[in-house]
Formats: sequence, structure tokens, C-alpha cells
Amino acid sequence: MSTIHTSAGPDLRLLVSLSAWSWPGIGPDGREIAHILIAHSPASALPGSTEAPEAHIRRLANSLGGPGGAEDVVRDVGRCLHIVGHPVFLHFPGASRRVRLLSRPDWTALVARTGTAVLLLGLEPLSQSADASQLDTYLDLASAADRLLFGLGRSR
Repeated sequence: MSTIHTSAGPDLRLLVSLSAWSWPGIGPDGREIAHILIAHSPASALPGSTEAPEAHIRRLANSLGGPGGAEDVVRDVGRCLHIVGHPVFLHFPGASRRVRLLSRPDWTALVARTGTAVLLLGLEPLSQSADASQLDTYLDLASAADRLLFGLGRSR
């Protein structure tokens, strides 16, 4: 008997090891657009896993269809945002749970109005306690080193 192994998608341990931020910004066309950064939290190592945090983030990116680098056209990663009242949830295909994004009501309203958000997946760990200045520094350094993956998520 032969069996075919298929990847089930990100497991719960991986999802809870993530840090997430959301903020409004301006797109290249001058219009307001929502942004989401997902990075691995340095404090939450996955028990029993020998994978590096970068490998975890790349696995998440693959589940979304492979967001690209800074030099690529921003790829549509599909309908992965779910607005449920005020909270917005990010769904990775194959995952058993959604990641709740902490956000302000104006950010949620922006996602609802535009139906999209730029999704940035950081390949370097970043603590959930990072403040705005640390987040800006992280984004600048990660962009310069091509350590961010970009995609365009849509809401359902």
C-alpha cells in the first residue's frame, strides 16, 4: 500500500509563536492602504522543532501561495482576511485556526472599505512588545536586506 503525504498547513504551535502588527499607510499610488506585519516572536521557540524562525515564516508564505520579495510585483495572496465585527483575523490555508490581528477601529474600517491589506512577512524575529520606533527600524533594516516577503491579502 502506498500513501501520499500532503502538508496540512501551519499548525497551532506555529501560529501562536507569531507576532503581528497592523497600521494604515500610503500606497505607491497615493491612496491609503492597510498594512500587516507578521514575524516570528523570538521568545516563543517551538518545542520539538529544529526549524529556524525563517523557515517557519517561509512555510507560512508558501501556504499563502508564495508572497514575493521587494523587487517582485506584490502578489495577490487571496482572501485571507476575515472581519468579524471589530476584530480582523488572518487565515493561512490549511491552518486549523486564524490569527487575530490587534488593530484599532479605524484600521479595521480601512480594511472593510478597501477590501485589502498589504501583508509583510518578516524573516527576522521581532518581539510583540516592539514599539513604533523599533518597528520602523525593523522595517528599514529588513527592507534594505531583502528580508521581507510581500503579498496583498483580500477580505472576504
